[in-house]
Amino acid sequence: MRTAGSSKIPTPIPESAIDGQAGLRGTTRLRVRRLRLGPASIAVAALLFLLFGLLYVAIQIRTVFSDQLKQEYAGLVLEAAARVDSAREQLAVWQRMADSPASRDAAFVPAYEAARAEFSRRFASLVALVNASPSPAPPIAPMSATQVTPEAVATVLASVTAYWRAQRDASSADVRLRVAHVARTLIALAALLFCLLITALGMYAKRNLQLAGQSHEFEHASLHDSLTGLSNRRKLLAALEAAAKSARTAMVEQRLAVLYIDLDGFKQVNDLFGHRAGDEFLAAVSARFRASVRRGDLVARIGGDEFAVLVRNFAGDEELAEIARRLIACVVDTDAQLGTGRVRASVGIASYPDDVDDHRRLVAAADAAMYRVKRDGKNGFAFAAQTGRAAAL
Repeated sequence: MRTAGSSKIPTPIPESAIDGQAGLRGTTRLRVRRLRLGPASIAVAALLFLLFGLLYVAIQIRTVFSDQLKQEYAGLVLEAAARVDSAREQLAVWQRMADSPASRDAAFVPAYEAARAEFSRRFASLVALVNASPSPAPPIAPMSATQVTPEAVATVLASVTAYWRAQRDASSADVRLRVAHVARTLIALAALLFCLLITALGMYAKRNLQLAGQSHEFEHASLHDSLTGLSNRRKLLAALEAAAKSARTAMVEQRLAVLYIDLDGFKQVNDLFGHRAGDEFLAAVSARFRASVRRGDLVARIGGDEFAVLVRNFAGDEELAEIARRLIACVVDTDAQLGTGRVRASVGIASYPDDVDDHRRLVAAADAAMYRVKRDGKNGFAFAAQTGRAAAL
């Protein structure tokens, strides 16, 4: 029986359920990745929208041309009907003159027959034009010569004129409507393409920023230690070379110094307390190193328990000695804080142009000075050219 103070042991979750949940999360992430659009997808979408829009515009323009042809054909029919109506009115005038004394004139009959023939010819042209319409339209029934009278033709003209005037007006309205559709479609396509272009440019810029950030991260990782965040040997040498080059460019003599630090007894921390404790020690002492030096100085981790400090523009050996004392104190304080009780530091100092005549030999000279300190009993510092001065802690 579980007592009041006991804690409830959680029921273990079956591995199959965990695998199922993990698979579901993985599938969800995969779907999310698939839904992400890139510049290429945006470009394809823009091309498809453009093609569909242009196809729609082409169809509308074709219909506009067809409506214009219908409108022009209706205009031809109405013009032919107007000519027939004019000939009908002239024939009616000649028919009214038939009862007048002028009809006895010898020139009356030829003129009357000519007016009647012109009326018949124009009406026949109208019938042929209406019956040959390319679009469905009410045809005009054939009429014999005796049936083609001004009164009968007037009735036909009334229906033909009304129908084809309505067709012309409808075609004209349809043309105006479709032209408006084409204009709106072109404006919408232009706006859509502009938005897609801006989106693609934005995504392209975002991708470039991401790549630039990744490149910066890679460059930072290649120049820094992953555990402590300090610069590595590569960046130390690059900074040393850059400082020397800057001095040569400015044609001034710049003093440079490297302090090489080795942690005495650090291996026992790993052996007795484990590598995790060793990593914590390195991270803590690295933070103290950064805080103890000047802002313009560079702290680097050279190896497992080896560090270096690049010092620019120092006053003299006493200032370098003071920096070495602070670095040694950082190790002692870190050792006391973590309770290891075993770690101290040996520091070798080399300066340019005082101790070495080539800045590229600074690291090696400081390393050699550090080993002299270790041979003399450790927990101290020494200069490359003046070994034997112990640290005054």
